Amino acid sequence: MPLYEYHCEPCQRDFEKLRARTDEVASAACPICGGDAKRRLSTFAIAAAGGTTAAAAHPGPSCPGSGGCATGACPFRS
Repeated sequence: MPLYEYHCEPCQRDFEKLRARTDEVASAACPICGGDAKRRLSTFAIAAAGGTTAAAAHPGPSCPGSGGCATGACPFRS
């Protein structure tokens, strides 16, 4: 079961909840105040050598790879 992140507007708290993938409910009851919390877009990070995330190590649009990221020649993406 995936872990989803939620934000409760009434009490301004964030929390996580395990839910079945088939459960398409975009809201959940807040465990603090019982308010209607909305599911947030979750992101994840992958640790790379040196303790940085892969996204942080990438220089972005000024990619030094020959041909750049679009051709798959980027040395920062695997």
